Amino acid sequence: MSIDLTRLEALAARIPRPEKRSERTALRSWYRFDNTKGERAELSIYGPIDDWEGVSAANFVRDLKAVTASAIDLHINSPGGLVFDAVAIYTALKRHPAEVDVHIDGLAASAASFVAMAGDSVEIEKPAKMMIHDARGVVIGNSADMREMATLLDELSDTIADIYADRSGHPAKQWRAAMQKDTWYSAEQAVKAGLADRVAGTKDVAQSEPPATNSFKSQLVRARARVALERVR
Repeated sequence: MSIDLTRLEALAARIPRPEKRSERTALRSWYRFDNTKGERAELSIYGPIDDWEGVSAANFVRDLKAVTASAIDLHINSPGGLVFDAVAIYTALKRHPAEVDVHIDGLAASAASFVAMAGDSVEIEKPAKMMIHDARGVVIGNSADMREMATLLDELSDTIADIYADRSGHPAKQWRAAMQKDTWYSAEQAVKAGLADRVAGTKDVAQSEPPATNSFKSQLVRARARVALERVR
């Protein structure tokens, strides 16, 4: 299976953009590039992926294009955020000539989980978590507007499921079912599911229970992730 990046971008472009906040003199960025001209660049996505502070995927793609390193270490600790921004980040990483090695340091939830799939390799720390769910959105309008948004979200969710399928080799329908239940994965479960290649610092993956769904015990982590997820418009 091969992801149609152009179609993915087209689907994301159809989602209405949120209103931008006023210009700020100092912008807080949710990502950071280091050693961009060296042999291995380091990229950190630490925080919600959004443009509420004026830093968007356009900024990210611009900075990524300036990276001349032959390899990128991408570190992720993010609850996710805007689907269309994450789509742009995913496609930009896939198209960049550098080898991308992903390291999930704490949390790769929602949109951040499929950004991680852009890696040539994916390593997850033992205490880290991943979470996947269907695309969400908010729309104001009549019944036709609501139906159009529902169709769009289904199309986008199907395409994101294809990303997980392309990485794992498991059917997209299986991933869509997991997305509809808001499924959480421990590090070992993520490796077993095919979302990651290895748990950091280990060679073998021990037997573990199935991934957790809405009964996930850490309500604090879940609540913090929800805050960013509800920003999707």
